[in-house]
Amino acid sequence: MQEFNLLNEELILIRLEAEKREEVLKALANLLISSGYVKESFLEAILEREKVFPTGLPTEGVGVAIPHADIIHVVKPAIAIGVLNKPVKFSIMGNPEEEVDVKLVFMLAINEPTMQINLLKSLVSLFQDKKLLHQLSETKNKKELISILSRSIKVGILA
Repeated sequence: MQEFNLLNEELILIRLEAEKREEVLKALANLLISSGYVKESFLEAILEREKVFPTGLPTEGVGVAIPHADIIHVVKPAIAIGVLNKPVKFSIMGNPEEEVDVKLVFMLAINEPTMQINLLKSLVSLFQDKKLLHQLSETKNKKELISILSRSIKVGILA
């Protein structure tokens, strides 16, 4: 079994400026593509999946989105994180007619189903902590963001 560290400073955008969710998705997907974590096809897969299966979550205090694509588009596992300067509307998971103002985006690039399930469980626990979400959304430092997340979720997930 190999352990992966899913958090890397090169995959974090703090104070990301965007007007629409597509801009956020493109910025994070392009980070993953240029860093070699995903294939070129990942960007289109993320955009298409978001139309059919939206990923916005109406968490308490700070809206979150967890966009992801099929494992066939992933080269090696990682999470790209966007901390938005101001919230952007995402359609709500399970209720695409409604929207939520999202300030934190966790773009998952996972190439193993078990790893994805474990990571989603960890993230759901994190998303229930209003204080922690607020802390993440206000951070101005990539190292601090990784430190907070490393204490809060299991980021070195075995595959």
